[in-house]
Amino acid sequence: MGDGGRRRAYIGSFTTAGGRGVLTAAVDADSGALTVLNAVDAVPDPSYLALAGDMLYAVSETEDGAVAAYRLDGDTPELAGPPVPVGGSGPTHLSVHSGHVLTANYGSGSVTAVPLSGDGTLAHGVSAVLRHEGSGPLPTRQRGPHAHQIQPDPSGRWVVSVDLGTDSVRVCALEGGVVRLRREIPLRPGSGPRHLAFHPDGDRAYVLNELAPTVTVCRWDSDSCVLDPVTETPVLPEPHAGDAYPSGIVVSSDGGFVWTATRGQDVLSVLAVEGDGLRRVATEPCGGVWPRAIALSEGFLYVANERSGDVTWFAVDPQTGAPRRSGSVRAPAASCVVFG
Repeated sequence: MGDGGRRRAYIGSFTTAGGRGVLTAAVDADSGALTVLNAVDAVPDPSYLALAGDMLYAVSETEDGAVAAYRLDGDTPELAGPPVPVGGSGPTHLSVHSGHVLTANYGSGSVTAVPLSGDGTLAHGVSAVLRHEGSGPLPTRQRGPHAHQIQPDPSGRWVVSVDLGTDSVRVCALEGGVVRLRREIPLRPGSGPRHLAFHPDGDRAYVLNELAPTVTVCRWDSDSCVLDPVTETPVLPEPHAGDAYPSGIVVSSDGGFVWTATRGQDVLSVLAVEGDGLRRVATEPCGGVWPRAIALSEGFLYVANERSGDVTWFAVDPQTGAPRRSGSVRAPAASCVVFG
């Protein structure tokens, strides 16, 4: 949060592709418009971000992967100590849970826990690295595990990691700083799960599959930590073989709609929630090229378009879920956007 309680957005980017690091932007409450205020290039390729209190955390998506912490005092994030190596390569996602930063390391197919100090800064080393095992039927993308996302479930009892290389979702417990595998749920072979979003009721999860391209709807039981795949819904009106690359998924706060982004087609898809299923109701241009991530905030849908180098925002119709393009801001090699 910026000075005076004003809302801020933080944009991650790929510095090796011309990005400026972590950008801070002011958010207009009425129009949803972003105005970039500054940029900090303290670490290379801060491609994914997470907020917790007055701290911002970023992966450094490099071969020697790391995680960094920034203090948010005013409008310029300040690096709070040196980045901490995560013991894995190519971290693509992170979340904050139970006094730790958790990272999903795509290159090495592992997840990492880094303890936090009392002031929110990173401890000097990792407390655990859990290495995934397995492969999938598509050798060009699935020779081995590729952890792509890790996040806590709505109950806070579990963490789930999504693995594109093994066509599975793992349910883990974080116990004493150690990530312990409790259950691995297989999805359709060759689907290539990338990201997962929970329904606000906490009883369903939507897994976006990068290689399909589809969304798998799952029932979720936090008491037994069972994720049960139920149905699979295409996100595009026509089949696409290997050229679609879905990337991001979000769910409306009332649980009525799911939105996805697909990079190869440069589109957003609107899916209506119908019980344990989804129905695709629209596919619209994303407002740029190669939408790597999407975020929902205060009735607006934001798209980080990596290759066109911008963040575009859309006003969302709460009745139909339809996005209406409202504006964009320049953000070279944009990879994600989060709000505080």
